[in-house]
Amino acid sequence: MQFIKTIFSPITATLGFIQNHFKAMIFVLILFLLFAPDSEKDYTPNNLQQINLVGPIMEVSEVLQQIDDATYNDSIKGVLLVVDSPGGAVAPSIEVAYAIKRLKERKPVVAYAGGTIASGSYYASIWANEIIVNPGSMVGSIGVIMQGADLSELMSKIGVKSQSVQAGKYKKVGTGDRPWTPYEINELNKVINGTYDLFTADVASARGLDIKKRDIYANAHIFTAHQAKEVGLIDSIGVSHDAKKRITELSGVTNPIWNKEDKLEKLMKKLSANTAVTLHTYFPVLTLK
Repeated sequence: MQFIKTIFSPITATLGFIQNHFKAMIFVLILFLLFAPDSEKDYTPNNLQQINLVGPIMEVSEVLQQIDDATYNDSIKGVLLVVDSPGGAVAPSIEVAYAIKRLKERKPVVAYAGGTIASGSYYASIWANEIIVNPGSMVGSIGVIMQGADLSELMSKIGVKSQSVQAGKYKKVGTGDRPWTPYEINELNKVINGTYDLFTADVASARGLDIKKRDIYANAHIFTAHQAKEVGLIDSIGVSHDAKKRITELSGVTNPIWNKEDKLEKLMKKLSANTAVTLHTYFPVLTLK
């Protein structure tokens, strides 16, 4: 009996290890599937980088990191910024715009819109060497908005009153527990108009447009791809293939090798975007629209 146990001890030990560490093995297997390269080509450093700007622009730390990495990575010869976004908050949009401007100083950048490139996402793209959009894209909406709900009637019906202590005449500007007063609206208009001036001035500078004629290409106009080209907001009309071909030409790469998005990063970005949308739903902010 002892002899049989000795013979089968390696097998029983293996089975026991699997039973005791099953969850850990599954976790390791998942990590392997996420990070294992798909082919030998994955071991070759890419020389062209695609960076995606998709969905509402709220949290952009990951996009900024990708832009900065591409800026100072000598292996990267050109960057394709793929945009499909209705816009978003002012500050994050400007962060991306100026990061692209820094990137352009070192290597070519092409912005490509496969869907919507409007408001904040258009702002983010203006300093690319060229902007190429899909024939079915919506372009423009260069404007600024701040909005919030007036909840005073609802609060009255359910018997809720707000109370606060504040210093400063304008400290409660934008709160939703009552209608905004005329002087508060004037205060908000000051911010809105100042931001609009900044937005249009940057667009005019980056795109070589006349700021005095901004009502033609700005003023929150929404354009088709062909209309946007006529007013100077974009450079050409094409599809993804055309955009990739153009950045390959500008970068001088003869054997283009594109980056592949990490599976775990893709999952985390999706979760982050969903969280940002949820926060934006409940907390009004100044946005580019």
